[in-house]
Amino acid sequence: MRHTIYVVGMGPGKLEGMTLEAKQVLEACDVIVGYTKYAELLQPYFPDKEYLTTGMRQEIERCRLCFELAAQGKQVALVCSGDAGVYGMAAPMYELLPEYASGTSNVEIGIEIVGGVTAANSGAAVLGAPLNHDYCVISLSDLLTSWETIENRLRAAIMGDFAIAIYNPSSHKRKDYLKRACEIMLDAGASQDRACGYVRNVGRDGTESRVMTLKELKETEADMFTTVFVGNSQSILQDGKLITKRGYLI
Repeated sequence: MRHTIYVVGMGPGKLEGMTLEAKQVLEACDVIVGYTKYAELLQPYFPDKEYLTTGMRQEIERCRLCFELAAQGKQVALVCSGDAGVYGMAAPMYELLPEYASGTSNVEIGIEIVGGVTAANSGAAVLGAPLNHDYCVISLSDLLTSWETIENRLRAAIMGDFAIAIYNPSSHKRKDYLKRACEIMLDAGASQDRACGYVRNVGRDGTESRVMTLKELKETEADMFTTVFVGNSQSILQDGKLITKRGYLI
């Protein structure tokens, strides 16, 4: 017998921001496993499902729980905000799969990734067109990545003139990380007037957005629910929107 664990990108949180495939998978599953906040967002839309949750920094425990449930014959969906393959649980699930594939259960376990709308895309839509040319996504969280590596990536992005979507710009323990990132980008050659912006709580109640220069961004407070956008050298602010030109002759 084969059971598939679906690793589902649930998008920003509201049903309207979810892909049709993700919705169909969640409707068909027996158990939804996820971070506590994500379960709270989904329960109004899928009230009859069994929910099993873990807190922050218990990601591997969450993954193992999915394998244990699948071995019991249950149809399991592991949910991630945005897209499961962008700072999500897709990679850890595949890393753990060989361990459980060699187990003694008579249930064969497979994994299927269900794509979702990541914050870079949903946030970009709010701001206009900040990622309309080559861009990169960088997280400022140094829990799993050294700050030295993050700094090198920020410098490389500016040197390559990429537009940038910045995840995890700040937290209670990392209050000054966005300011430090802005200083690094300025030192790497970005202009103080470079077009930037942010979106907070994208796709959820209380969505906030603002456009500004890199100089202003340096003095801006952000949190873990904020996605920051830094344009490339050709990006502009236009009527309250952040536009990165594609290069057409207009």
